[in-house]
Amino acid sequence: MITTNVRRHSTVLVSVTGTLDESAGPALQQALDGVTVGERDLMVDLHGAMSMDVDGLLHLLALHRRAESLGLRVLVVGWQSQPQQLMADVAGIRGRRSATGERYAVAGFRRLIEERAQRARDLSDFGAGWLSGV
Repeated sequence: MITTNVRRHSTVLVSVTGTLDESAGPALQQALDGVTVGERDLMVDLHGAMSMDVDGLLHLLALHRRAESLGLRVLVVGWQSQPQQLMADVAGIRGRRSATGERYAVAGFRRLIEERAQRARDLSDFGAGWLSGV
């Protein structure tokens, strides 16, 4: 479940609970539909997101990209173990408890993650028996 709320001090707050997966896309995109000139920040709270898959990661990255295109500063807080480990695995970072949540703020790291997550998704789609983009 994903909830959105525009808070005072010009911040759009998106709280994610449960699983951040393919079904999260529409709710995340709707979070920014009502953004006005007065909003300056987007805060994504992942304290309640206990798990995330590659599709959820791609949706999170798309939300971040859209927020930046609207001129919002983005802060993602509350990274849980499994989502951080998924990002580390996608990025090819070895070892447990990597600080990928802190790296997420760096645009170059986000681009790397997005490219590798898309590649992993495409490979899994191919393995499932259909060709994406055909």
